[in-house]
Amino acid sequence: MAITLRPYQSEAISAVHDYWATEGGNPLIVLPTGAGKSLVIAELVRGLREAYPAMRIGMITHVKELIQQNAEELIKLWPEAQTLIGIYSAGLGQRNLHRPITFMGIQSVHKKAAALGGFDLLLIDEAHLIPRNTATMYGRFISDCLTINASMPVCGLTATPYRLDSGRLDRGEDRLFDKIVYDANVRDLIEDGYLANLISKATVARIDTSKVHIRGGEFKADELEAAALDVVEAAVAEIVTMGEDRAGWLAFCTGVDHAVQVRDLIRQAGYSCEAVTGETPKGERDRILTAYKARQIRCLTSVGVLTTGFNAPHVDLIAMLRPTLSTSLFIQCIGRGLRKAPGKGNCLVLDFAGNTVRHGPVDAVKPKKEPGGGDLPDEEKVKPDTERAKECPDCAEVVGLATRICPGCGHEWPFAEKPRHEAEAASDAPILSTEQVAPQWLAVTDTRFEIHQKFSAPDSLKITYATDKRDYSEWLCFEHGGRAAGKAGMIWRRLGGALPIPQTTQEAVSRKGELDTVVAVSVKRQAPGSKYWTVADRQTANGQAMEAAE
Repeated sequence: MAITLRPYQSEAISAVHDYWATEGGNPLIVLPTGAGKSLVIAELVRGLREAYPAMRIGMITHVKELIQQNAEELIKLWPEAQTLIGIYSAGLGQRNLHRPITFMGIQSVHKKAAALGGFDLLLIDEAHLIPRNTATMYGRFISDCLTINASMPVCGLTATPYRLDSGRLDRGEDRLFDKIVYDANVRDLIEDGYLANLISKATVARIDTSKVHIRGGEFKADELEAAALDVVEAAVAEIVTMGEDRAGWLAFCTGVDHAVQVRDLIRQAGYSCEAVTGETPKGERDRILTAYKARQIRCLTSVGVLTTGFNAPHVDLIAMLRPTLSTSLFIQCIGRGLRKAPGKGNCLVLDFAGNTVRHGPVDAVKPKKEPGGGDLPDEEKVKPDTERAKECPDCAEVVGLATRICPGCGHEWPFAEKPRHEAEAASDAPILSTEQVAPQWLAVTDTRFEIHQKFSAPDSLKITYATDKRDYSEWLCFEHGGRAAGKAGMIWRRLGGALPIPQTTQEAVSRKGELDTVVAVSVKRQAPGSKYWTVADRQTANGQAMEAAE
């Protein structure tokens, strides 16, 4: 079956080619977790190799799962690549040299640039893991590759443009990447149906970091763990209560003792739970993760692992029990809940750590600027008492500091009113900068199709779903181009429409017989109190909610 790229994936690849054609340098692509970076890598490699058959391409990352996943995705997209691919990874038991396309683990090759023979292009997945310090495995390997081929460009892909240890990847005199050429917004991809929605509940239990010291730009580990242990029982009680109807819990903890205590308390509450840390033996870790992905274990507690390269789409509850000053780490942790899965309506984020207030909503994290326009020094960017979001005093929704009217309940902040942080355990407190009223499912009694004409704009296909409550409509804009046309094509395919995607509204109407019968729709108001409604999702006669394809 042919693989079709999503519109934003095609846009990301075009942005890289446009950048190389007009400016040149080392580009960075930012795609949220679950957005399909592996397919972007595969299509970029395929296109370049077909255009330049002599080009030698290296793809490097840090965990064996991503190495294998990226190689398999390329073969799935381009079967002819089977004879071109080599893998150099001790964890995978392969050490292939001199292949035209080589997928590598940094731990295995950081001293092997000469033996590998150099590359014409180096791709780096999970680029946020590249430290500022050049005297590291990544730094040495890239330097050695450039010694062999000084004109080799480096293209990075990441879910966040922030390093784990400090600062932006495209800022500073020692930066590796020159420019972010494409940045897909989390909220846009959620609204377009590609990622799972994020919601949160304000927690009563909070980890107090006021007496925790800072070392190397992060909370001091032993003091932070002690602070987290002070509220461990209260926090677990809230996790168990709010997670009762959820399938996959993931708790990020401050240390091994903390992770073990959380695990034991969750077990005492009657739920299966395992702890995965850097000390967990490899075989035991693989067994636990396999069982968790098979939904045989309800909860995992984690320290220092599972923040990148971990793919369990059914995760629908994330407990942030680890305060952090690292914007990158915060975004990576939350990203574990963004993938869609059958039966998964959203992912609930319980932020016991205050990270959302500290860094801002995950879809609106932006670097501060100096008065002259440059970045602030790293040590000034996020401090323990930094506030980049505020909680509504009425409903506890988390919103940007500049918000005047709460999108959750309509509360208005007077200009002189300061943010308040008292939590209400039963209130929605979104991890996103905005959250609409929760969608509701309604049975569909009839579906109508018609051509919608609007002055000075192309025609669109209006689909109206009749319910016992009222009619709800959506418009598919096949002729509008860009994101609108891409979204129309996505919905057409989800409704059962065949390829090729209709190019005109008239064609879509003539082919409406291809579409499955819609038996229910999920609808929500466009804004609190609005008289306008949006169709958020559709369910077909076979009983399957239409999920975005990975």
